[in-house]
Amino acid sequence: MRVLVAEDDDTLGAVLAQGLRSRGYVVDLVADGESALSYARCYEYAVAVLDWLMPRVSGIDVVRQLRRTGARTPVLMISGKGAPEDRVAGLDAGADDYLVKPFAFDELLARLRALQRRPPDVLPPRLVVGDLEYDPASREVTFGGRRPALTSTELSILETLMRFSPAVAERRQIAQHVWTDEVDTFSSNTIDVHLARLRAKLSGSRVRIQTVRGVGYRIVAITVSG
Repeated sequence: MRVLVAEDDDTLGAVLAQGLRSRGYVVDLVADGESALSYARCYEYAVAVLDWLMPRVSGIDVVRQLRRTGARTPVLMISGKGAPEDRVAGLDAGADDYLVKPFAFDELLARLRALQRRPPDVLPPRLVVGDLEYDPASREVTFGGRRPALTSTELSILETLMRFSPAVAERRQIAQHVWTDEVDTFSSNTIDVHLARLRAKLSGSRVRIQTVRGVGYRIVAITVSG
């Protein structure tokens, strides 16, 4: 899924982006709050990681502006400000979680997974379509007692389709959620190639990935008669 990381420390930002990408996330890395707001207007993010002290617009003001516009993107605020009143200020501004620097990368990952699991009415812990189940935390897919071996890209596509189901996920939305360079992906046959492979690996499940010509794809449950 796509993650926004706003951090003005170039070294820390690069480490976070590289680490998240190695775990299968698509990462947009920016160095100031104004850019963070601009990206948030263009993309739908599974979660945002915002540093408090950034140039142009502070992280806490980014959160306030996002919440004023009705954005419900889960936000993890990171900061060297660790006093109780600072944590309270960050959470009261609209952040969903607060992590004090320095921190272990594994803890940041765990907090991101927790944010992806809540709130239940927006991001359910497990996604289910037909007999197909996907756990965003473990990135495990099962159906009929089987665990298909999916690549990171296939997992991200499947998660996108399942989150949209039963509605159609447009090609551009799939590209934005799965690839960093979504423009080139959207204009090529890359999505179609990966969808064909995903369909083959889900053969035998009680779901079908349907092509909606000129729009995108959707995943729906199918009824097995008899």
